[in-house]
Amino acid sequence: MGATKRQSGTEQGEEGEEAAAQPRSVRVVLLALMIAMLLAMLDNMIIGTAMPTIVGELGGLAHLSWVVTAYTLATAASTPIWGKLGDLYGRKGIFLTAIVVFLLGSVLSGMAQDMGQLIGFRAVQGLGAGGLMVGVMAIIGDLIPPRERGKYQGMMAGVMALAMIGGPLVGGTITDHLGWRWSFYINLPLGAVALAMVTAVLHLPKKERSKARVDYLGAALLTVGITAIVLVTTWGGTEYAWSSAVIMELVALGVAALVGFLFVEARAAEPIVPLHIFRNRNFTLMSVIGFLTGFVMFGAVLFLPLFQQSVQGASATNSGLLLLPMLLSMMVVSLISGRMTTNTGKYKIFPIIGGGLMVAGLLLLAQMDTGTSRLTSGLYMAVLGAGMGFLMQITMLVAQNSVEMKDMGVASSSTTLFRTLGSSFGVSIMGALFTSRVQDTMAERGGSSVTAQSAQLDAASLAKLPEQVREAYQFAVASGTQAAFLLGGIIAVAGFVAAFFVKEVPLRGAGPQPGPEAQTGGGADPARARVSENA
Repeated sequence: MGATKRQSGTEQGEEGEEAAAQPRSVRVVLLALMIAMLLAMLDNMIIGTAMPTIVGELGGLAHLSWVVTAYTLATAASTPIWGKLGDLYGRKGIFLTAIVVFLLGSVLSGMAQDMGQLIGFRAVQGLGAGGLMVGVMAIIGDLIPPRERGKYQGMMAGVMALAMIGGPLVGGTITDHLGWRWSFYINLPLGAVALAMVTAVLHLPKKERSKARVDYLGAALLTVGITAIVLVTTWGGTEYAWSSAVIMELVALGVAALVGFLFVEARAAEPIVPLHIFRNRNFTLMSVIGFLTGFVMFGAVLFLPLFQQSVQGASATNSGLLLLPMLLSMMVVSLISGRMTTNTGKYKIFPIIGGGLMVAGLLLLAQMDTGTSRLTSGLYMAVLGAGMGFLMQITMLVAQNSVEMKDMGVASSSTTLFRTLGSSFGVSIMGALFTSRVQDTMAERGGSSVTAQSAQLDAASLAKLPEQVREAYQFAVASGTQAAFLLGGIIAVAGFVAAFFVKEVPLRGAGPQPGPEAQTGGGADPARARVSENA
């Protein structure tokens, strides 16, 4: 009897030690995942600062926009494919492959000898980036039960803030002291650390090689459809008029490809994006809210520094720091809401509060004019940041909780794709409205018009303008910013309304656990997903 008790006590002690070690092991894996996530987010921020130097050396100013467009296209088009491959063949191997592809693209981009090569190699880099973001989200979905995942939301929000604030500063420093090629080579040490850590400490259950054929036709149609959409949003109103033949042809191609994609997916044995996941109301609503959040967020990131530089006279070199009120607010709120989700298991209130704050923040920003102080604009940005903090991670959390484990990859990739497409639409539509308003206002007040390119003068260039023209330009930028944020506020109302229809489904993985037969997926089963520090 005593021996039995001692044995039981020993077993309990071992279980307690294992339970204590588990959070440490998870944190080690999460550190590796956050480094990989930082790679994908930091890249465009760094490269944007280095672009003037790159053009000065390689030439090809006419093709400058393709350096960013090629990366964006490859990322968006490959996102759902990476997610499905992870579901079919195992998350870890596919994620490591994505890191290698990204690093290969980085090396090749740093070695580019002309603009054509750089554009092609940036596409390779974007191909890997699509797998980085999806891999991080899907692996977190495998490792951490939804109820516990809220604890780590602040980490992801912090990485995003670090990329947006630090990217321009790091990019400028590297370009000035080491040369623009190191803007790409800087990815290598970070990528090597991520590769080593993921290989050593991440242990997921091995999947048997799927015998199902990859849905190549569906993948091709989806790629064509996404490419057409991104090109329409990138070129519309800038390279080509919205009513031009090129834009109309792209719209027709995109619609035809996506209709064909839906037809193929409904019949495929192993579809790239299983349509049945959209029958879940919560998943569909999270996709919509994610799209709208992406629309608003990247529009704000584009226009807030522009307003502060052109109207408030801030320095362009510190453009990342200009967003600090919004990003800090987003990070703090994301951390608090995540903790509350973990403690209570409740989450429906957060999309509602977040949607309301996002609408309020955008409408406040739409009131800014030439007399608005930096303190006032900072407070408005903090309101918008708080709204996004409630929404950014909760959309992925609820989406993953709404599907079975076997669909974790496509759930993560679909949610990421909708957010990416939202950002493309947001930058394009808000940008077109901004430029149009600036041109019209300059024509009315200054007797002249400006192009989309000259609507982005920095503080130094502004100081050289005659006072009357400078005042007219500042008024025009303020007017354009008001129009852009007002549109964003109207769009955000749809997300606020959608949040009321979210159904509060209990998050799996904490508290009293349902029986095995009741666990249909979305949470991590410790027997299915493990990490080890000493592997």
